[in-house]
Amino acid sequence: MFKVTRAMAVQPTRMMFMRQSQQLYMRQTARMMKPVPKEEQGAHTISQRLRNLKKIPAELIPLGVVLAVAVGAAVFSLIRKLIVDKNLRLKRSAGRE
Repeated sequence: MFKVTRAMAVQPTRMMFMRQSQQLYMRQTARMMKPVPKEEQGAHTISQRLRNLKKIPAELIPLGVVLAVAVGAAVFSLIRKLIVDKNLRLKRSAGRE
């Protein structure tokens, strides 16, 4: 299309004026630099379990006690209903088959 003259050929191109970009170095990610966590499935001693209980916020302990009492009362009520109620039909009638 355009003929390049000798004068144009010796002129510096725009690419020469561009700054060289910084070279990117391969860095290890932060995740890989951390130590490997201990296995969660490993055997725990009683003292380790007690240490984990200390991590629970104090505000949640009364809530846990109330929930445990409520679940215990519900289980007791259900078992008592199954044992005491004579009108409750737990087995098939013998007459029909």
